[in-house]
Amino acid sequence: MTYRSRLALLAMLDSAIVLSAISASSWLLASPSEWNASFYMLAAALLFFHHCFFFYFKLYKKAWEYASVGELLIIAKAVGLSFLLTGLAQGLSGGKVELKLLAVTWMLHILLIGGSRLCWRVLRGRFNKQSGKRKRTLIVGAGSAGIMLARQLMNNSETELYPVAFVDDDANKHMLDIMGIPVAGGVSSIVSKVREHDIDNIVIAIPSLSKKGLYAIYTECAKTNAKTQIIPRLEDLATGRISVTQFRDVQVEDLLGREPVELDIESISEYVTQKVVLVTGAGGSIGSEVCRQISRFLPEKLVLLGHGENSIYAIEMELKETFKDTNIKFYTEIADLQDADKMNAVMMFHRPHVVYHAAAHKHVPLMERNPEEAFKNNVLGTLNAARAASKSRVETFVMISTDKAVNPTSVMGATKRVAEMIIQHMDRVSSNTKFVAVRFGNVLGSRGSVIPLFKKQIAKGGPVTVTHPDMVRYFMTIPEASRLVIQAGALARGGEIFVLDMGEPVNITELAQNVIRMSGFAVDEIGIEYTGIRPGEKLFEEMLKADEVMEKQVYPKIYIGKASAIFYEEIEALIADFPGMNQAELKVRLLDLGNHIVPSARSELASVTG
Repeated sequence: MTYRSRLALLAMLDSAIVLSAISASSWLLASPSEWNASFYMLAAALLFFHHCFFFYFKLYKKAWEYASVGELLIIAKAVGLSFLLTGLAQGLSGGKVELKLLAVTWMLHILLIGGSRLCWRVLRGRFNKQSGKRKRTLIVGAGSAGIMLARQLMNNSETELYPVAFVDDDANKHMLDIMGIPVAGGVSSIVSKVREHDIDNIVIAIPSLSKKGLYAIYTECAKTNAKTQIIPRLEDLATGRISVTQFRDVQVEDLLGREPVELDIESISEYVTQKVVLVTGAGGSIGSEVCRQISRFLPEKLVLLGHGENSIYAIEMELKETFKDTNIKFYTEIADLQDADKMNAVMMFHRPHVVYHAAAHKHVPLMERNPEEAFKNNVLGTLNAARAASKSRVETFVMISTDKAVNPTSVMGATKRVAEMIIQHMDRVSSNTKFVAVRFGNVLGSRGSVIPLFKKQIAKGGPVTVTHPDMVRYFMTIPEASRLVIQAGALARGGEIFVLDMGEPVNITELAQNVIRMSGFAVDEIGIEYTGIRPGEKLFEEMLKADEVMEKQVYPKIYIGKASAIFYEEIEALIADFPGMNQAELKVRLLDLGNHIVPSARSELASVTG
């Protein structure tokens, strides 16, 4: 129905209601034979003022299928004003004001106008409810967002979901009906209510829910076979970018149990905006995200440096398209960190103000089998990049490290700890550049992380492989890891190792179970197989050694580790001896150095235990 035809229909309906209300009132108070010219003038005035105020308050533009108490109050105001002016007009014209007639007419008028709108909403709701086979839906949260969602689902015949019950931890709402939908109980009763109401879908409708709260609710939902989804975030709803019915599947990132780190925009802008920024490993999962987020701060030039031409090309094309309306100049450099001359040439040519060093070999088992490659890339490559940055007078150099650098048991972790020592040493000897490192845990969705592996295994029908049932890890998302790296540059004073408060560690078995459920399968259907701890792996990771811990946060959720011993002479000796070493010797030297066991200490330890 077009707006004009709808307007004509409502105007005719209201005209009939006004005339019926005053006619019925007159019939109740007097005989119809007494209707005279004064009565007809009164009816005409009332009809005129009714339409004037209904147009003024835009009541003919309202979508009555979504009407609420607010619309009924506007109707009452419009009707009341129309009767007030009708009475005044009758008095000013010299006639007798029929107060009884107007009062009874007013009551009938309100009843019929409000009732006609309510009937439309009820009839439309019943039609939508009966149209087609719709999935029975449980809404978690009987607050304003949950009620809004229920109303839209009930009034939209095109959606496949239909709400049949709420659950909410507010005990005052239990046993109540909201829009005819019962509040069946609290979150702890989700499993029983899904079974009782034969639920197909669950929608979590609490947009301000914390990560811990979401994890607790999802844990209950995961015990059922119902598909679980969540409505958009509060800020997306507030800006109107997303409708409350545009819910999405719960992602692994939602279940980290920790609120993400937010950026200090002003401090970052000061050292990035209109500056030259270089990112090593720019084609990798972390490096490419750093490039995306740095570009938001509008640097003058962004240099994308990497060893793989395909990945560098891909991020270059993406950034040029995304930021095509800006003045950012994007440059690409295909270079190997192990080539000191090339690194010097690149740094001297571009003269970056800020360098983010994201390039590294990070796969633990692969580096156990290829320790020389881990050493060349993670140690020699970092040294080359840091020296080149110092020579070209870079202002801030931020290296990405890992929690595996703490008390390392793997070659990869040891090389990253040695790289941290190099960065701290370079900060001491460089008068131009602030060198810092950023240490965080595993990154969800990055290349080589467990989530893509789990999804591939699930796609093949399982089983999902986990090394040990008690294996735990700290996790963060790729955007969050990148934000931490960028924020560290703003906080840098020189020589720090920044550490993120990673919250509680995640049990890998529980993580695997959640990924299986999110993929639409039962855990028993896919299965989990334990393969045993691989060389170099720990059951748990640490973010800081006991002697590195500082209690005070330098920024919300960011700590600085205390400065620890730097064995740079031993690092130089290892670099000198490297060409003639075999893999076994290199592993021992790396792990000793990474754990601060120098040759003199090892000999003293041997004499004591001998």
